[in-house]
Formats: sequence, C-alpha cells, structure tokens
Amino acid sequence: MVNDFLVRLSIRSAMFAGAITGFVFGLFVGGLLGALLSWFAGAIVDWQSQLGYSLGVTQQLLPLGDQINSLESLSDRWFLVIPAVGLLVGLLGAFIGLLAGGLWAGLVNMGVLPIQVSVIRRDERPLRRRVRAPRRKAVGE
Repeated sequence: MVNDFLVRLSIRSAMFAGAITGFVFGLFVGGLLGALLSWFAGAIVDWQSQLGYSLGVTQQLLPLGDQINSLESLSDRWFLVIPAVGLLVGLLGAFIGLLAGGLWAGLVNMGVLPIQVSVIRRDERPLRRRVRAPRRKAVGE
C-alpha cells in the first residue's frame, strides 16, 4: 500500500458535485421555508379576521390590512408556494455549491489543501486476513 498526496483534482467534477449537493440541500430547506411561509400567511389571515371582529374595525385599518388578499392567495395556493420556494432556494444553493466546489478544487490543485490518499498496487498482494475457525454449533442446532 502506498500513501501519497493527490496531485490533480478535476475542477469540473468538483463544481458539478458541489452544485448537486447545494441543490439537494437547498430544495429541502426551501420546501421547509415554503411550508412555513404558507402556514404563517394563513395564521396572519386568521389573526386579522379575529382582530377585526373583536375590535369592530375594517381590515384596511389593521396591521397588514392592505396585504390581506396576497396573504390569502399564499395560504390558499400552498401546493404551488412550497415547490416554487423549494426550487428557488435549491437553485441558489446549487449556485453557491458550484462556486464552493470550484474554489475547493482550485485550492487542492494549488497545494493549499492537500488530500492524502492510500493506494494498493495491482502487483502487490493484499494483507492476509486471519482465518477464523469454523463456528461450532450450539446444542440443539
């Protein structure tokens, strides 16, 4: 077995791997953010209606009264909001992962971040493993 350091790392493959990783992570976080956004919009709409009823004031005079229509549409169209926010955050994460993967590969290629690898040559025999004695059966097997 030979221990040595990696000489060259493909920048394109590192960027591709970073983009995929960033997209998957961003899609998950974006889905959670979209669900929270839709839920909070519905909670604000309910709060506005209860507050308007208890105070006897029109919705336009309450906080966020002018945005009640857009909040209702966000709450009602949750099945579109969650994937859309997930995809947007996923694309942002993919772009950040793309840049981070390229930076990491560039630093490895320059020798700033060395990667140690262990390689077994084909002509060398692998280390022999200890041969175990056959397992004895218990009584009744």
